[in-house]
Amino acid sequence: MLGFLIAAVAGYLTPQLEDSVGDPIVKMLRRYMAVDPGEKRLVTFMVLLLAVAVLAIFAHSGSPFWLILGAIVGYFGPRLFNAGKKQIDAGNGKP
Repeated sequence: MLGFLIAAVAGYLTPQLEDSVGDPIVKMLRRYMAVDPGEKRLVTFMVLLLAVAVLAIFAHSGSPFWLILGAIVGYFGPRLFNAGKKQIDAGNGKP
């Protein structure tokens, strides 16, 4: 369960850490290969998932399934929450 929670936090923080974590890695990678500007967030997400996997190993917590699910829920959670809220508000006659 701890691994799931850590992965959810990492997924949620991916957009906020894109500049501080993703930029240096993308700059290093561009010396060796082409990296599209839109891939910076993906690189950040992968680095954070790698860090979560290492933490889960040391904490003896979380299977790969729960780590991946936690990261997905953390990354897409705010958008899914807002979409659900919008649907509920639309059903109640609110704009």
